[in-house]
Amino acid sequence: MSVNATSSRSEPKMSKARTTSIVPSAAPLTGQHAHEIQAFGSVVAVPLALAENTRRASVANLNQVLADTITLRDLYKKHHWQVSGPTFYQLHLLFDKHYGEQNELVDRIAERIMLLGGVSVAMSADVAEMTLVPRPPKGREEVPVQISRLLHAHEIILKEARAMARQAAQEGDDGTNDLLVSEVIRTNELQVWFVAEHVVDAPLVHADNIGAAND
Repeated sequence: MSVNATSSRSEPKMSKARTTSIVPSAAPLTGQHAHEIQAFGSVVAVPLALAENTRRASVANLNQVLADTITLRDLYKKHHWQVSGPTFYQLHLLFDKHYGEQNELVDRIAERIMLLGGVSVAMSADVAEMTLVPRPPKGREEVPVQISRLLHAHEIILKEARAMARQAAQEGDDGTNDLLVSEVIRTNELQVWFVAEHVVDAPLVHADNIGAAND
């Protein structure tokens, strides 16, 4: 028996490809366009036992806090990348930690807005139009300036959050009041402390007036 004959019998026969039909629902429906299902600034009816006016006011307030929190979050990331100098390592890590905490606040605030029947601001262009936090330059700045910008942004958010928390409490929106007090205010206050201590003009080696203390 020839080698070619043996080889031809041992090889499996290739099956012919079968043409199968594709169910239309399996194909992605791309390029779709339609009108918005809910306009920004509106609220839908939600059975939360809260009046529509109360929810509308809370949504408007929370969207302002959200826009400023998104801006502060991104400011922390900018400084995380661009920080320099002797305190680079400490601030590089601290800024990134605070960025993560602010990012968590962004999600919680946005979810509260949607829960109340509103629409949360989301896109950077819309945030830029709404935020009260001054825009920094694109370039790199010195550490004291970076910290001053962060502290100013924190102060803006804390001032508005306190006023909005009082309003929410007066109108019976306990959930919004709790979010603003327990999370927004307390997180920002703690971050202010950690950041502000880096611009205290304290001596590193010799204490001030060390000689006077020994007299």
